[in-house]
Amino acid sequence: MTEPKRLFDCIEYQLEKNPKDDMLAGKEAGQWKKYSTATVQETVNNLSAGLLSLGVSCGDLTPESRDKIAIISKNRPEWVMLDLAVQQIGALLVPLYPTINVNELEFVLNDSQVKYVFVNDEDLFLKVLSLKDKVPSMKDIFTFEHVPNAKHWKEVIALSTSELIASIKPIADKIGYKDLATIIYTSGTTGKPKGVMLSHENIITNVIASMPCFPPGDNLRSISFLPLNHIFERMVCYLYLFHGTSIYYAESLDTIAANLKEIKPHLFTTVPRLLEKVYENIMHKGNELTGIKKKLFFWAHRLAEKFEINKNQGLWYNVQLSIANKLIFSKWREGLGGNILCIVSGGAACQVRLIRIFTAGKIPIMEGYGLTETSPVISVNSYALKGRRFGTVGPLIDGVQVKIAEDGEILCKGPNIMVGYYKRPDLTAEVMQDGWFLTGDIGELSSDNFLKITDRKKELFKTSGGKYVAPLAIENKLKESPFIEQVMLIGADKKFVSALIVPSFPNLKDWCRKNEINTDNHEAMIQNPKVVEMFKELVESFNKFFNHVEQVKKFELLHNEWSIDTGELTPKLSLKRKVVMEKYKDAIERLYQ
Repeated sequence: MTEPKRLFDCIEYQLEKNPKDDMLAGKEAGQWKKYSTATVQETVNNLSAGLLSLGVSCGDLTPESRDKIAIISKNRPEWVMLDLAVQQIGALLVPLYPTINVNELEFVLNDSQVKYVFVNDEDLFLKVLSLKDKVPSMKDIFTFEHVPNAKHWKEVIALSTSELIASIKPIADKIGYKDLATIIYTSGTTGKPKGVMLSHENIITNVIASMPCFPPGDNLRSISFLPLNHIFERMVCYLYLFHGTSIYYAESLDTIAANLKEIKPHLFTTVPRLLEKVYENIMHKGNELTGIKKKLFFWAHRLAEKFEINKNQGLWYNVQLSIANKLIFSKWREGLGGNILCIVSGGAACQVRLIRIFTAGKIPIMEGYGLTETSPVISVNSYALKGRRFGTVGPLIDGVQVKIAEDGEILCKGPNIMVGYYKRPDLTAEVMQDGWFLTGDIGELSSDNFLKITDRKKELFKTSGGKYVAPLAIENKLKESPFIEQVMLIGADKKFVSALIVPSFPNLKDWCRKNEINTDNHEAMIQNPKVVEMFKELVESFNKFFNHVEQVKKFELLHNEWSIDTGELTPKLSLKRKVVMEKYKDAIERLYQ
């Protein structure tokens, strides 16, 4: 087979180069069920035929004329099989977050005029069913789990006939490199969702350009848990399929630790928030050690904090680090299954300190950067040492150009830039300027093409003194404290910068016990004068790292963690600043009284 031109070519490509007995795997009834490349091909073809039997059509291949199929499901092998089945008959998959609220769901289903919806389970079935009368284009709903009074996805497969299977190839042959592959609605942190139209060319060029950044090897295993409806995980999934890396889908976010031990993966993708959780867990266990074990743990940790990439720190340091790796960091690697080659992080800024510590412990963190509109990778730190640099999101990938605008905004050009927003040429025009896509991020590009993100353009704020403050870097620095779980800076049009802080309660409880403070109640704990004083000294110790105007003058401690469920975090765990401002307006008013 020549160079692949469409995403669904991955099955044939894998069959030819490296057929597997575990192309995809998911847990069913407590056991890992593996799907070989040949089984996946057969299922995908039968599913395509079943969809054709239901009248699903590619129209005349214009975005509007092609039928849309929505999927709202956790990650599982069926997700990918449906995706490839829809693609090869020229329909368009519209993936949605399982946590989407009903109003947004109704908007997206109507905006894209979805014909059929595939859902994970009963909860999602009932959520979609409640909109049946409000979405005239929707004909039916199918479920992956068995749900009472719902049609199972295998009923679609059962509609397949040999004639219908024979009609797939002529349709697939009409689908070209430049044709759309999917529409991904981004909820963003503001306004109505926008449908990002991505073509086969957009995503496949991104896959091919990112491939050399990954570790080499023929029979690698990955674990997947970031939502597949987000372009980051989905693009990496195609990369695995073309590379011949097996994909095992974690049962849920809660089972990742157990699944890592069962699968023993070589690599996976994550977002910084989950990495922070892993680190906090490790540090918590370190704090519970006693005597020589505790001394060794923190000795190893101090060594790791000094680690530099591409720089020899001398024989003595190297010997010590090698001992630390044997005695201490080997246990960290065991916790990740014992085979980990690297972890790819994206979706938000990761603390450099974490990347440094994990990398010293032979768990390289490859941080990358991109947006849904850029399919997504613009730059990524690679597995090869020369393509990695702390404090950056790596070198630009092949074929992608970046220039920095006068105000510091990152502009991007390349085959990875979206076709546009679905049915919204007005919005498309707003983000394109002379062929360059405006990312909305502020950054710097080194002479050897390493990109550094300094902030989100729309998150920069100006104090009443007219000075600009970039909150992200300051928040990430504060989160280096073991006592700070989450933090948000405030200060737009205010005299000074202040902060809302969610403490790390496990660590705070330990501190309180040592200081004979009652730990039964979070609220009472954060109001205790000794605790407030401790946080004052903590914030003060960090202020020396910031310019005068950036220093946190006042703060308020909060007793509840921010989450997706309570509305302060997006599904990819980024902070919804507007929601936090609204929810805690009383606290913010107190800060500026």
